[in-house]
Amino acid sequence: MTDHKITIAIDGFSSTGKSTVAKQLAKELSYVYVDTGAMYRAITLYAMRKKYITKDTFDEESLIKDLPSLNLKFAFEASRGFAAIYLNDENIEDEVRTLEVSQYVSRVAAVSKVRAKLVSQQQLMGLEKGVVMDGRDIGTVVFPNAELKIFMTATAEERAKRRFKEMKEKGQEVSYDEVLKNVEERDHLDTTREDSPLVKADDAIEIDNSSLTLEEQFNTLLNIANDVIAKPN
Repeated sequence: MTDHKITIAIDGFSSTGKSTVAKQLAKELSYVYVDTGAMYRAITLYAMRKKYITKDTFDEESLIKDLPSLNLKFAFEASRGFAAIYLNDENIEDEVRTLEVSQYVSRVAAVSKVRAKLVSQQQLMGLEKGVVMDGRDIGTVVFPNAELKIFMTATAEERAKRRFKEMKEKGQEVSYDEVLKNVEERDHLDTTREDSPLVKADDAIEIDNSSLTLEEQFNTLLNIANDVIAKPN
């Protein structure tokens, strides 16, 4: 394997397994993994705690005012096998994965000043290359010059099925219909927001994993990544 390090940008719809395969790739390649979705979820959780966002209201100005005081970081946890998200030194990895946070995160992610803060942090994390980053705008906004861009998709029904299974295994009381509705609503919000909507970069490789196993998905992306890494600078 060559020492030539690249930036791998993985974008796509919610619950397409972006984080799962990104973690696998980072581990296999000894790269840094950055879960940008967790960063937006952390800001969302903060807004929920402060009552800035509810089902019917969203106090964007108060959230924007607080942004400078919010410190996000990732710290590796051996028990999880990956880096957990911290907000102002508090481990919130489990809290940010709830359906309630999922219901609000797309609204928070649409706020331009929130995106500006997090994109700036994400770009700093990838300065040295050797990074795998997943999200909604990695290949289009954060790293438009990434050597490898992947765009992941799957049917809404398949994604809801996976998300429902994952949440039930964590003991969360949800219904499949709730999860499917959330997936469809997030798709709409993510693709229609004014600032950095979810779109496939022109030079991204699209992977529809509706019928792929996790192993098949990983091997497909690893082969693609190794081919790109092997190319001369």
